[in-house]
Amino acid sequence: MRARGAGKAGIDRVEPIAGFILAGGASSRMGRTKALLEIGGEPMVVRTVRLAEQVVGSVAVVGGSREPQRFGLQVIEDDLPGGGPLGGIATALRVSHAPWNLILACDLPYLTRAWLEFLAARALRSAADVILPVNAQGAEPLSAVYHKRGEAAIGAAVRRGVRKVTDGLKDLRVETIEPAQWKAFDSEGLLFKNMNSPEDYEQAKARLEASLRP
Repeated sequence: MRARGAGKAGIDRVEPIAGFILAGGASSRMGRTKALLEIGGEPMVVRTVRLAEQVVGSVAVVGGSREPQRFGLQVIEDDLPGGGPLGGIATALRVSHAPWNLILACDLPYLTRAWLEFLAARALRSAADVILPVNAQGAEPLSAVYHKRGEAAIGAAVRRGVRKVTDGLKDLRVETIEPAQWKAFDSEGLLFKNMNSPEDYEQAKARLEASLRP
C-alpha cells in the first residue's frame, strides 16, 4: 500500500487507511433517518462517503439498514445491533484489512477534506492506537482514526456491555488532537456539530446549500 499524490497535508489518497461511515443510530430526536437527510440534493450518507473517498483508500457504511445500498454504497451490518457507535467501530475494525481506519458519523455535515487529510496524515505518523480530537465538551470519537490493533480491546469492551466510546478506549494508546490544532480547520466552530434535531438539519442545510450557490 502507498499514498499517491501530494495534498495539502502531504497526502492525497491514502491507501493504508480505510474509511467507515457509521449509520446505525435510531435518529429518535430527528424523527427520521439521519443518513438519508439531503443537503444539496445528496443524502448525508452519500455526501459523507464521497468526502471520505477523496482521502482514504476505500469506504463502507456500517449499520443495520440496507437502504444505502440503493445509492451504490457498500453496507456492512453491525455485528451487534443496538451496540451503539462503539459496536459500529468494533464491526469496522473486524472487517477492515487496513492498518488505520477513519471512522465518521453520518450526521456531521461540516466536515471538510482538509480536516480529514490532516487526520489521515497524523495517523500515518503516529505509534498510537487511536487519533482522537477533543474539545471543551469532551472527545469526538466519531471523527477519529483507529488502528486495526485496537480491534481486540474494543470488541471485548462491546461484549462486556460497554456503550460509551471513550470507555471502550481505556486499554488503548490514545493520541489527542487539541482545539489549538483542529481549530485551524474550523473557523466557525462547527466542525464537529452533528444533526440531532430537525432544527440542526435545517440550519446545516441552509448554510451549506448557500455555500454551493454560484
